[in-house]
Amino acid sequence: MFTGIVAGTAEVSKIENEGEIRSFVVDLDGFDEGLEVGASVALDGICMTVVSINGSVVRFDAIPETLERSTLGAAQAGSRLNVERSLRMGDELGGHILSGHVMLTARILERVMRGQGIDLRIENPAEARPYILEKGFVAIDGMSLTIGEVDEESFNLHIIPETLRVTTIGQKVVGDLVNIEIDSRTQAVVDTIRRMEVEG
Repeated sequence: MFTGIVAGTAEVSKIENEGEIRSFVVDLDGFDEGLEVGASVALDGICMTVVSINGSVVRFDAIPETLERSTLGAAQAGSRLNVERSLRMGDELGGHILSGHVMLTARILERVMRGQGIDLRIENPAEARPYILEKGFVAIDGMSLTIGEVDEESFNLHIIPETLRVTTIGQKVVGDLVNIEIDSRTQAVVDTIRRMEVEG
């Protein structure tokens, strides 16, 4: 489990393909303390399992479904990814509970500077649309964010300077894709209501 509070970014050192598995070698210097093989780490919001560790250099394997559903399929050596270690008992919950299971990707439609922050308008894909609610939560590339205005085609996000400093979102431009994980509690409530409406 994760909270959507990104600790920083890390660089992909190397990518290797073996059959359908794609391996990502990432330098987690600064985020590797106590890390063990089998542990979970969120990379751009995607829950990845540590396969091997060599100092601060860590290997993760991705299956085709992960590559197809997320931006990880387009990552290259030199790409920087948002990093969050998994939630531990007693950790402060500063964002909202995330599983690291990205639902889909969506495109950035607009990017506007607001003082030291940025306003983004993100496309609102049909699959996620029922769960994208104004003042609700969404995870974008692993970042827990509050949703601004919503319409059928898009939703707005207001990115504060500290988030820009710590994450990769400030380097994103119009046309770039981002990973979306919807809030599981919102999904449960919306799905329950929809099911009751059908059954009723």
